[in-house]
Amino acid sequence: MKTLKGPALFLAQFAGDEAPFNNLDNIARWAASQGYKGVQIPSWDSRLIDLERAATSRDYCDEIHGTLAQHGLSLTELATHLHGQLVAVHPAYDAMFDGFADPSVRNNPTARQEWACRQIELAIQASANLGLGNMGSFTGSLAWPYIYPWPQRPAGLIEAAFDELAKRWRPLLDRADQAGVNICYEIHPGEDVFDGVTFEMFLDRLDGHSRCNILYDPSHFQLQMLDYLDFIDIYADRIKMFHVKDAEFNPSGKQGVYSGFQGWVGRAGRFRSLGDGQIDFGAIFSKLTALDFDGWAVLEWECALKHPEDGAREGAEFIRNHIIRVTEHAFDDFAGSGVDDATNRRLLGLS
Repeated sequence: MKTLKGPALFLAQFAGDEAPFNNLDNIARWAASQGYKGVQIPSWDSRLIDLERAATSRDYCDEIHGTLAQHGLSLTELATHLHGQLVAVHPAYDAMFDGFADPSVRNNPTARQEWACRQIELAIQASANLGLGNMGSFTGSLAWPYIYPWPQRPAGLIEAAFDELAKRWRPLLDRADQAGVNICYEIHPGEDVFDGVTFEMFLDRLDGHSRCNILYDPSHFQLQMLDYLDFIDIYADRIKMFHVKDAEFNPSGKQGVYSGFQGWVGRAGRFRSLGDGQIDFGAIFSKLTALDFDGWAVLEWECALKHPEDGAREGAEFIRNHIIRVTEHAFDDFAGSGVDDATNRRLLGLS
């Protein structure tokens, strides 16, 4: 068995224009002071990384590692969620997702998609240059507006959406394979791949592509009442990344999974800081350890109530306390009777 690495912090929710969150050196110093050993960098945030430069210059990648190392930190992975989202956008969401894109391609869905695919390609090469084997992302979505089967969906509608989604991602996954990088999709409502069934629909159309993998985040499963522990057993071979994020679901006589169009504070299902939600992380860390998961445990902080800096500080300790340092020998070795084939055969009545 192997010991999970961590605690690490996803920087997307913390980066800002004010110190200490305004550049990689400052935010790394702050993250280290909170107890973190690694950071996950969002590919779209130019305050933290110049993606094109990272894709073309190993010297620049060495600078990134050097900046983190002087604070005792490692780079865990790059996260490309906003770029991945723009690989496939239903027209109903054009206006809301346009802000994820470079201003030069806004109000032009075709140019925006091409730009997003180019960013994914850059992130794949940047990951390779940085010596990273995994990269997080979203699949994007074409079928999501039709998630509820009312009105009745036209025959073939969902199949056509997944055919197109796989068609757009296959060349990117092939590029990732050439670079030795796994694309790990965060299974996430709002994306067309939002549970195990839809992941399999996507994977089947990619002929089981070896680089199509999973970023496991149990918070999204808690909010849709999916068995997040069983998910680990089913998809153990595909889980390559881990976001440690908590959530709670408190249905009432007025609202349930859909949460009545309420904002995050008033929703029956909402994200919480680590330890404030309902997810059984003791069971998750035990399962991942038993399955030899050797990746990073990365805090993604999203909470409807708590201040992010409190969530980050508490989260580092929470993860550190849940990481299981694996045993080097069986607990009952002290009572072992040794290995003796002749004895075994006598015990079995074979001699």
